[in-house]
Order: sequence, then structure tokens, then C-alpha cells
Amino acid sequence: MIEEKDWRIVCALADGLPITYRPYAVLAKKAGMEEEEFLSRLGELKKRGVLRRVGAVIQHRQAGFSANALCAWIVPNERLDEVGTAVSHEEAVSHCYSRAPVSQWPYNFYVMIHAQDRKTCEEIADRIADDCHLGERKTFYSVREWKKESMRYHGGD
Repeated sequence: MIEEKDWRIVCALADGLPITYRPYAVLAKKAGMEEEEFLSRLGELKKRGVLRRVGAVIQHRQAGFSANALCAWIVPNERLDEVGTAVSHEEAVSHCYSRAPVSQWPYNFYVMIHAQDRKTCEEIADRIADDCHLGERKTFYSVREWKKESMRYHGGD
């Protein structure tokens, strides 16, 4: 069960992290509590599995990245943590994740690469593949950036 105070935290997070020195202090005020309580309750929501993660969404093109490549590889399950950790340290990678493969699509490891051009994306993907000993990949390039918006939840109703 999620308490009313926790719903206020979820609703405060829906508008994103404010760009300020202490974003959680701003969100805590919005949720009607002190920053320390906000962070404590946020940690509890994470521990209980109610909240999976808090993340930033980058508007890639506005940040100057005109090439955005999603690369997919087949990585043995026993290597996912190792490869994910290595790839997550790559500066040009905003996120990487695994998904269960399906019979028509055996790829299970995905990496989002951002660069100034496609050639640089390819070079980064090649380096990742070499460094992590990965095989064939599929690469998909963004041609359009869609509106990005956080989920909106309504609590206590």
C-alpha cells in the first residue's frame, strides 16, 4: 500500500528534476515535507520496489547530438552484468539495458549512443564490440525526436 505522502513524492517527481544545486530540496518542498524525509521515503519506495528508478531525460538534439544510434547485440546471460557495467562507463552512451529475446529477434542487449555524426556512432559501437568481444549487431538511427514526458499518476482517489 502506498501512503498519501508517498503519492505526493511520486507526483512531485512527475515534473522532472529541477535544474538547481539541490533538486530534492525543491521537490520535497513541492511535496510538503523536509528534504531529509523526502529522500528517506524515496529510498524506501525504491527498496520496496514501488519506484524503480529516477532518471534524467536528455533532449539529444538540443544538447548538440545530431546522431543517435540504438545498437542491439546478442550477449550471453552470464555476461550481461559484465558487459553492461563496461558499456555504462562509455561517455557517449546514455543508457544500456537487456530485454528477453524472442524467436524472431534474438538480440537481448541494447545500447543508446549519441554523437555528432553517424560515422562517430559507428566507431563507438565498433570499439564497444571489440572491447567487450561482442558479435554481430543491429544499429538503428533516430530520424526524429518524439515528445518525451514522464508518466502521470494520480494517488489517493
